[in-house]
Amino acid sequence: MPESVTILDANAIQRALTRIAHEIAERNENSAEVVLVGIPAGGVPLAERLGKILSEIWKQPVPVGSLDVSMHRDDLDRRAAPKIYPTEIPFDVNGKTVVLVDDVLFSGRTIRAALDALNDFGRPKKIQLAVLIDRGHRELPIKADFVGKNVPTAPDEKIIVRENEVILERK
Repeated sequence: MPESVTILDANAIQRALTRIAHEIAERNENSAEVVLVGIPAGGVPLAERLGKILSEIWKQPVPVGSLDVSMHRDDLDRRAAPKIYPTEIPFDVNGKTVVLVDDVLFSGRTIRAALDALNDFGRPKKIQLAVLIDRGHRELPIKADFVGKNVPTAPDEKIIVRENEVILERK
């Protein structure tokens, strides 16, 4: 049975998201240009939570959407049928600052797929990346702009993000 260690509890996740939201607000002076796009499955609830916090900071609603990247992945030939999630981007991304939101950043391949998928919806002014956990082991030159927590891991370890906790699983 694998050993599990909680690395963030509900309070720590909330603190990390609040800090990330403040960093997004500081880096983006024109709040009307910022939209959040979560990557399913874990990035969508985080984007929604960040949207609520940013709406409080900026005193105006922040648009939140979701972007399925399944068909843009570069490992389709190595997987069984991919799980397809709905893409819901009910706003124009042209000329906007799009903050992509995901739960865990690992190899960078999901983010590369998200960049490809986002191109189908227009040409943002800028794209930024917010992640709850950065565990290293990048295979592509991708770096998060906003990170909740850096968690160095072994390649065979797993990070599991649940609504109220983040767990590191060691084999």
